[in-house]
Amino acid sequence: MPHAVDSMILLRAAGVALLLDCTAGQLPAVVHWGADLGELSASDAATMIAAGVHPIVPNIVDEPVRVAMLPEHRTGWVGRPGLSGSRGGRDWSPRFTGAEVFVDGDAVTEAGLTSLGAGVVVWQGADAVAGLGLTLTVELTPDGLVRTRARLVNDGSDDYQLGDLVMALPVPPVARELFDFGGRWGRERSPQRGPFTVGVHLREGRKGRTGPDAATVLHAGVPGFDFGSGELWGVHTGWSGNHTHYAERLSTGEQVLGGGELLLPGEVALAPGASYESPWLYGSYGNGLDEVARRFHRYLRARPQHPATDRPVTINVWEAVYFDHTLEPLLELAEKAAAVGVERYVLDDGWFGARRNDKAGLGDWTVSADMWPHGLHPLVNRVRELGMQFGLWFEPEMINLDSDVARAHPEWIMSTGDRLPVPSRTQQVINLGIAECYAYIRDAMSALIAEYGIDYIKWDHNRDLIDAGTQPSGRPGVHAQTLATYRLMDDLKAAHPGLEIESCSSGGSRVDLGILERTDRVWVSDCIDPHDRQQMMRWTQQLLPPELLGSHIASGISHTTGRSHELNFRAATAIFGHLGIEWDIRQASEADMAELAEWVAFYKANRSLLLAGDLYRVDFPDASLNAFGVVAPDKSRALYSFASVDRSEVALLGRLRLPGLDASRRYRVVPVLVGRAPSGLRPPAWWGVERDWSNELEDLTAHKPPRFVPSRPDLGVVLPGSALASNGLTDAPVDPDHVILYEVTAVD
Repeated sequence: MPHAVDSMILLRAAGVALLLDCTAGQLPAVVHWGADLGELSASDAATMIAAGVHPIVPNIVDEPVRVAMLPEHRTGWVGRPGLSGSRGGRDWSPRFTGAEVFVDGDAVTEAGLTSLGAGVVVWQGADAVAGLGLTLTVELTPDGLVRTRARLVNDGSDDYQLGDLVMALPVPPVARELFDFGGRWGRERSPQRGPFTVGVHLREGRKGRTGPDAATVLHAGVPGFDFGSGELWGVHTGWSGNHTHYAERLSTGEQVLGGGELLLPGEVALAPGASYESPWLYGSYGNGLDEVARRFHRYLRARPQHPATDRPVTINVWEAVYFDHTLEPLLELAEKAAAVGVERYVLDDGWFGARRNDKAGLGDWTVSADMWPHGLHPLVNRVRELGMQFGLWFEPEMINLDSDVARAHPEWIMSTGDRLPVPSRTQQVINLGIAECYAYIRDAMSALIAEYGIDYIKWDHNRDLIDAGTQPSGRPGVHAQTLATYRLMDDLKAAHPGLEIESCSSGGSRVDLGILERTDRVWVSDCIDPHDRQQMMRWTQQLLPPELLGSHIASGISHTTGRSHELNFRAATAIFGHLGIEWDIRQASEADMAELAEWVAFYKANRSLLLAGDLYRVDFPDASLNAFGVVAPDKSRALYSFASVDRSEVALLGRLRLPGLDASRRYRVVPVLVGRAPSGLRPPAWWGVERDWSNELEDLTAHKPPRFVPSRPDLGVVLPGSALASNGLTDAPVDPDHVILYEVTAVD
């Protein structure tokens, strides 16, 4: 290998700087990850490295401990090592030294500082004694997002058993609070916050999927951070199988955030010449939770495959018919959906094999001849005649014991020992890591996509992977299953250009940037009760932008909670995502259908803003209010939602701020009145309506052609963005579980 060059690398983009120390052939260490440093000289960078060397204090090793991005036990680092593994107990503590460093593909050949904007750094090194090669990749994207991964190669003559390979990013001592998420089915991504104390805050996902309780983004920040202020560092592991996120603070003061794949015992044994590549660990720095979130959003929006803002309004028929796939009701739903402006129709679970309930049929991906004697063609043809796309539900990774495929191939069921895993939802996992099984599932799905010209797949995954081994040995197979799922999605998209896939996993149990590399949206939760969705949408957006969140107008009585809500709350909640309908609209009144059509028309007229704007969540101490807005990137327009989700201890909340606007521009703020007025509404004086306002609002919201913003030019106010952000406007009270929307338009 060539001789290592003493190199320092400075990457800068979007207000973020990343300074890497690659001197003396050592593994890269992060000298600075945070606010932009401006231009640095080589002397500046070297001084920063030297200034960060810790003094020797009693009862630690006699050399300063250097924390690399792959932390090394051999340096005296007594925290979690980046690499764990051995050859039967040997080569368990390697010493990697570098041979080459590449920046944007070009080898660094001269010592000193290499400085550029966004870019990719690749470090290559090895431990000849341990027989291991290592490649680390570090990228700073144009949006200021950091991502890093490692590739380990077995250069030895016998197998290397890998236990763990996790990346770590240091965070400064000012970050003393941790923030991440818990949750459960139907209540995904519930925020939790606590002190960053000595020890490890370890979040392990052992479900074989991301999980409803995944950390999602693990943050460390200055005490008291909120949406708009306070330095924060957050990491996300972009992997859809078993995984880890962790925060660790040592008694010597060092602290890191890290993550990677969680490997089961014996899951990855590297034969000579074989390699393993870790998933991407993403890191986002910002002032406030919103800036951390916007870096993820802008990274995703910059991808070439990212969906456009004209996302089709969708109807999913699950909560309308469940397993009753009688043609006439499904055709009636299609007619009514098209009449209110729906653009995509999705047939959910129950169309295949013996699937009359959730106890049979999974794995038999052929259209049920009993339920569909003429195939799906009568429904699909009518859906297309009505001008809508057609989507279909699959659960490709699962199998029922009561299925033809299970009876023919019991060896395709994932299991270990001499037993079947404990059942969940009366189903087991089909082993896509077996080549013949993979080919069967791929070919069956591909044939259906081709026959019916399917535009969209709702891809479900309804159980955790327990005892998920490969027969007959029983060796763990979650790693191989995850890679096979990725490959299956990639193969289907390659064979059927334009196909969209939704990641659904018991609702929101597979929400991560690994699955988002090949899917086009996620189903946030099986619970579409708007009261709960207000919070779940709010926090899922810490990672994903609104256009990737499946967000449907729910039934009047919630399927999951039994709560009742008026259409105002259901629709005003749902429009801040990829809009759909999950409601038996055959039972809707004429007035509800007219109002629903108005909401769909409003969404279509504004989705270029709703699905491309920057998210600004409002910090407000009263928990009865959930407030946020989306602001156009050029700050010319914005839409804000002020949702009453509980009864406050006070009668009036006072002035509410509108963050995210251009302080120097003037804006007109008007209430958005779609359909019927929210219950309990009391307009404030700045709205400009008369004291006897009830008749005026009744007229303004009468069912005429869609009137998204009242046409009266005197309605609302005009103020500078600085005043709206700092002083705000008086609240318009509404009853709990109702929403007021405001449109803000620059008038200059």
